[in-house]
Amino acid sequence: MDVKDLKSALAYSMKYEAAKTVSKTTRNVRSIEIEDETVHDLRSFLGLCTYYRRFVRNFSAIARPLHKLTEARSNFNWTEECEKSFNSLKQALITSPVLTYPRTDKEFILDTDASNEGIGAVLSQKIGNEECVIAYFSKSLGKPERNYCVTRKELLAIVKSIEHFYHYLYGRKFLLRTDHASLRCLLNFREPEGQIARWNQRLQEYGFEIQHRKGTSHGNADALSQRPFLTTEDAWSSSEVQKAQLEDPAIRPILEKKVISEDRPSWQEIAPERSATKRYWALWDSLHLKDGVLYRKWESDDGSSCRWQLILSKSRMHEVLLETHDSASGGHFGVMKTFSKIRERFYWDRLRADVENWCRECHACGARKGPQNKN
Repeated sequence: MDVKDLKSALAYSMKYEAAKTVSKTTRNVRSIEIEDETVHDLRSFLGLCTYYRRFVRNFSAIARPLHKLTEARSNFNWTEECEKSFNSLKQALITSPVLTYPRTDKEFILDTDASNEGIGAVLSQKIGNEECVIAYFSKSLGKPERNYCVTRKELLAIVKSIEHFYHYLYGRKFLLRTDHASLRCLLNFREPEGQIARWNQRLQEYGFEIQHRKGTSHGNADALSQRPFLTTEDAWSSSEVQKAQLEDPAIRPILEKKVISEDRPSWQEIAPERSATKRYWALWDSLHLKDGVLYRKWESDDGSSCRWQLILSKSRMHEVLLETHDSASGGHFGVMKTFSKIRERFYWDRLRADVENWCRECHACGARKGPQNKN
């Protein structure tokens, strides 16, 4: 297996797990043979692992065989011990406690970086005193992009990373961290021109605070940009979410009509549709498209707060309920708390009723409450 297979295998398992849950089993990754020219890739991988070493018990001992391969006078001999070390560290990056499920009550942190090869980003949240990964992102640069100046590459990394994590960041305040100090000035240009102006306009849709930090503290995003892994489809990417919405018979008619026009269709047009579609039709003015995906804009009665809720297809409902209620981060809370957590990010027809049914039928919750007295 060559270096491309190495990148692809690692990226696939990272993206697969980040898009799903920290509790599900990781897909097996085939054995990997590394050739001499991949030392640079190995150093980048070790840089990413080192950033999260505090989560990995006996990190130094586990990583020692790989560190030996990067020494200047070392013969590059990929042994069974190296294979075991690589797989152990890779598994640590894509499972708990490094990787965790997003919390609606915590601020997101987005670290971005760019190199001559590509761009990289890590989306995190601070849980307790530790920063835990929500998802990774990296992308190779095309030939025209490689000719950009350093500052333009760094700005490209911000734009692409924010848009990639749109479903987490849109409508929420978050912290953006970069190791490129001049970006703060660039984003505050009064009269930017051309491509910079277009990028700035796209970024104005988001609410973030930008923070500069030293390159020595930016090893997570830096490692992903130095040797970008091949990008694979995220189960929560815009294309996958849109596909699920179009496959949902209740959502599809609304989505298709929204694409054609923002004007609400007449009752005569919607009357033949199913009841759930009619209930979505009643919410027409609060439904909006972003990158071809349908969202609901919810606002408080006094207009002081709002949130963007992804219109969730029924096919994804089980996954969200499982993570929000049954997972380690879910906590098996009651109906109202579970309902509130889901409503922070999602909306679907009969949401409240589905939450009530799920909590009522949860065996763990039932066992905790004990048998009901029949008098």
